[in-house]
Amino acid sequence: MRARALTVTLAVAATGASAGAVAAAPAPAPEAKAARTVNVTVGDDFFRPAHLSVRRGARIRWNWRGHDVHNVTVVSGPQRFHSRDQRTGTFTRTLRRAGRYTIVCTIHGMMMRVQVR
Repeated sequence: MRARALTVTLAVAATGASAGAVAAAPAPAPEAKAARTVNVTVGDDFFRPAHLSVRRGARIRWNWRGHDVHNVTVVSGPQRFHSRDQRTGTFTRTLRRAGRYTIVCTIHGMMMRVQVR
């Protein structure tokens, strides 16, 4: 891994009262924090992990790793969604509302719980 140098730029203040004074350049505007992504495995008849606790705005990405067809369906919670039935691939949702979510595969009945705070 290569080390990166941090460069600080100083600007000379041109305010008649203190000619020659040195001030730091204005800081760039803070960037919006990227939402945290939590990965969940969709296996043959299980979600792993089966229990999650995340902050509002977290993204959850379900990754299919088994051989059977499954889906991701919220059956209770402040935000509802449903993935298509699929055997491979991913499904991602951002949880913006706080509360408890119960998520199931409507084909096989496997279940997971997510607490959003």
